[in-house]
This record gives sequence, structure tokens and C-alpha cells, in this order.
Amino acid sequence: MGFSLLDTKIGFAIPSPPPTELRLTSVGDAFEWAADRLERADLAYGHGTDNAADEAAFLILEGLGLPIDQLRSVIERPITEAERDKIVWLVEQRETTRRPAAYLLGRAYIGPYGFMIDDRALIPRSFIGELLAAAVRTNNSLPFVSSQPVRSVLELGTGSGCLAILAALAFPEAAVDAVDLSADALALAAENIDDYQLSGRIRLLPGDLFEPATDLRYDLIISNPPYVAAASMANLPPEYRHEPELGLAGGADGLDLARRIVTGAGGHLSEKGGLLCEVGAGQQRLSEIYPSIDFLWLDTEGSEGEVFWLEAAALPPR
Repeated sequence: MGFSLLDTKIGFAIPSPPPTELRLTSVGDAFEWAADRLERADLAYGHGTDNAADEAAFLILEGLGLPIDQLRSVIERPITEAERDKIVWLVEQRETTRRPAAYLLGRAYIGPYGFMIDDRALIPRSFIGELLAAAVRTNNSLPFVSSQPVRSVLELGTGSGCLAILAALAFPEAAVDAVDLSADALALAAENIDDYQLSGRIRLLPGDLFEPATDLRYDLIISNPPYVAAASMANLPPEYRHEPELGLAGGADGLDLARRIVTGAGGHLSEKGGLLCEVGAGQQRLSEIYPSIDFLWLDTEGSEGEVFWLEAAALPPR
């Protein structure tokens, strides 16, 4: 559910066998060794990268404090013994513990926007984040949002706070309320919000979905709720088991939270407001549950039909 900014297509032939750690004298050496090591480890991806090469680049560049989208420009940069040892440790930890790279590094990205992350919250990787990051770049707008300017936003299930932050950046006139059940997640979100100096515009609310919003109405509601079905939860790769189950499990068909959001959103939207929600592979099932609702299914750079948009008028009355 993530997308990569890593420029790893640089034409290296991965050596076999890989060089020993003692021969890792440059970023290029380290990348070749790490990509080969991760490829051989048969790991699961999906927390910001989807292949061993991008994962290796992320571990090295973020681990050394280098821009994560500029591998080519630093490929000949020498590394010190301490840097080599750090890279080796990160790669070995990724392989042996199966912890996602973002947790090992304490950092995750949506587009160019970085966020502090640890196991208090799900690793940021929302397609809604992709849309919001694009909105920041394109005159602070989403083409399907009719309520312009957006002056109020509600995010349901904020986790690390990444989507609330991106919404605040995309809609600079908006006040943002961000809700989560987890006190640990809200504490992490507060750290990220402070890091972006947005505490004056983003309010964190503890509670279950719309409960803390009471009778408030918003121009935009966004949510990337848990949507992993029970059968898939039982077969998650080890990487995903490091994440809070609360952020993943969506009930028998994965849509327990999505149903509650669709049912309740109409009572919390302004007249021209709308709901932006991510449901993974739930498009067909959700359309069957609500046959009278005309969902607008959106494609992003990294997904097809996993996010829907509904204007307030199309939602069930509360």
C-alpha cells in the first residue's frame, strides 16, 4: 500500500557471491551487497517499498541520513567503518527479525513527506496520502472535492497522524480533527504534528470513529480504516505482525469499519462535503452492500479502485 521514491534503477549487476562486509567501502558497494542479501532472504514487502533493491536503498540512505530519492548522486560516496557496520546491522536485523525497515529506522515517507514511526502505529502507506501529497503540489486541491476552500477536515483512525498532517498541508485554511482509539497512536501523532509545527491547526481526539465529533460537521472526512479480512489476518507475513492488530483487522470481510463510516459520515458532513475512504480490495463487496450508492472509485499512481469518494448527498441520511 505504499509507493517508492527510490532511484534504484542504476544498472548494477548484483554480484554472486556478494562481497564481504570488509569490502563495503562506498554507498554503491553497500547497495549491491544489501540488495543481494535481501533478495536471497525471501522477505515480504509493502511498507513503503515492494522489492529488495528499493528496500536496500531505503535502509542505506535513511540509515546514513542521506536523501532517500538520490541514490544515484551518492553512489560513489565513501562510507566509514562505523557507517558500514550500521548498514550491516540494519540489513541483518531486517533479515533475521523480519521487522519492517521503517520500524528499524524510525522513519516512514508518503511522497516526500517524512514521519516518525514506531510500533505504536501502523506504518504510513495510504493511497489517500498519495492523493493528498499530490494536492499539496497542485494548488492545494483535489479535483473531485466540490467544497472549496475546504475549511474543516475529520480524519478517522489517524494512527501516526500522517494523513491529518497532509490534509493540513493540502488545505491551509482548514482546521483538522484527528480521531483514534489508541492512546499510544495519538501520542505518536502528537510528536509528528509538533514536528510539522501544526499543533495549532490539528486537534487530536481520543475515541471511536465519529464518537468524539458529536454534532460537528466537516467539509471533508478522510479515513484509511483497518480493512484486512479475517482469513488474510490469519496468514499475514511476519513483517505485518509487528504492526498493531488494531490498525489492520477489519472483521470477517474486512469492511466492518468501512460500513460504519459510510453509515455515519452523512451526519457529520457539510452540505457540499464529502468522504474519502480507502478499502483495499473491498470495492465489489462494498458496492454489493450499498447497491443504491454510486461510489466514485479512484485510481492513484499505486492503486486501482481501492479508494472511493462520496459526496454528502450520496450518503445515507443519519
